Amino acid sequence: MHGIPGIQETRGDVTQLLTRWAQGDRNALNALTPLVYGELRKIARGYLQSERSGHTLQPTALVNEAWMRLSRQDHPSFENRKCFFALAAQVMRRVLVDHARGARALKRGHGEGSIPLSEFAATDAMGLERFLVLDEALARLAGFSPRQAQVIEMRYFGGLNVEEVADLLEVSAATISREQRSAEAWLSQTMSAAAAK
Repeated sequence: MHGIPGIQETRGDVTQLLTRWAQGDRNALNALTPLVYGELRKIARGYLQSERSGHTLQPTALVNEAWMRLSRQDHPSFENRKCFFALAAQVMRRVLVDHARGARALKRGHGEGSIPLSEFAATDAMGLERFLVLDEALARLAGFSPRQAQVIEMRYFGGLNVEEVADLLEVSAATISREQRSAEAWLSQTMSAAAAK
């Protein structure tokens, strides 16, 4: 399996810093930032490429918001860098979902107009609704098949290829391809059923 460029060579450093951060060392968090920022931007770009065209949210804004949420944790629990990047992808998805829900509420005349990421433009109502339906379906999938949900997150939203996902999840590329096909079929059926309601 091929490693992820830029991450493979710093794997030990990242793991050590994550361990120190989990033990309460806030300096480790500062040292961790430059080592993981590039990979977090790659994940953010993957999410935003999956979004509708015309959005104005930039990867940097998404990474910054996600990093703020991650760094607020006093004693995070990461077994290794794989768990960290999986959590980072989930946090970014959560940031986008929160903003999509906020934008939907604004469109319907509910809630306040305070969306922290001012660059987030919610002009495509159908895109918002599809994103929220996908998020709900992914949450259901994660309930009975966490690895399949991770595969979809990393492939579609994280922008990682099959080999990179296999490396992070420590399984074969064939397993990732099989799990992806199965997850795609389930998500397609679930989302079609939701749209028919």
